[in-house]
Amino acid sequence: MTVNFKRVLAMGDPHCGHQVGLSPPEYHMPTTSDHKFIKLAKVRRSVWNWFERELKPFRPINILINNGDALDGKGERSGGTEQITSDRKVQCDIAKKVIEFIDPSIIRMTYGTPYHTGSGEDWEDIVAEAVGAKIGSHEWFEINGKIFDCKHKIAASGIPHGKLTPLAKEILWNRIWHSRGMQPKADVLLRSHTHSYDQIDHDGCLGFILPALQGFGSKYGSRACSGTVDIGFVIIDVYNNGEIRWVKRLAEIEITKAKAEKL
Repeated sequence: MTVNFKRVLAMGDPHCGHQVGLSPPEYHMPTTSDHKFIKLAKVRRSVWNWFERELKPFRPINILINNGDALDGKGERSGGTEQITSDRKVQCDIAKKVIEFIDPSIIRMTYGTPYHTGSGEDWEDIVAEAVGAKIGSHEWFEINGKIFDCKHKIAASGIPHGKLTPLAKEILWNRIWHSRGMQPKADVLLRSHTHSYDQIDHDGCLGFILPALQGFGSKYGSRACSGTVDIGFVIIDVYNNGEIRWVKRLAEIEITKAKAEKL
């Protein structure tokens, strides 16, 4: 049977090297005997098992778009206490193993935030070179005649009913740049960074804020943030006739659900 579409796995924010970053099985053991780290190890094992299980029906993956924050960095703000390892070379190797597990035919990457991936250097370059990927800051790809506009960072709204505004704004900016002859006109726009899934169909463009592939349990998220967090990925099939079909996969990880302490 002739395959008449190209399958795209769109994912972001795996934060490899973090205690709850996307981690293959050799990194599932707790890093200390402290009960907090035992729980975090269970979270990263659960996230990986979910990812492995949910990705299987969609194989083979023709194109992987890894949309930033492939590694977590040194964790300066927490003194490195949130990392499996703060050695960014090892984090790059974890990210490499994740991509090798996905086993896509074509790999494209975008740079994440400097705090995680390097302020004076781009550590994601090491990952890209190791897996034979191309990487850039703001990239456009044509897939079966459809244009993908990909960049990591997008603004976040502090109110639930304003979450789609930044996404619509990104689409509008693309239209303005296109009207000046400076950008391709996007059919699909991908952003990440907020660790919260959103989707909009606006002005002839499918816009996605991709969910993260980092689990719950970071100090920053727990102590400084109030919005919801989504774990997952998006599959986008682009057919030869121009039709686009997509499906999201969002995780419900039991161990991450908050429970009240009985006093």
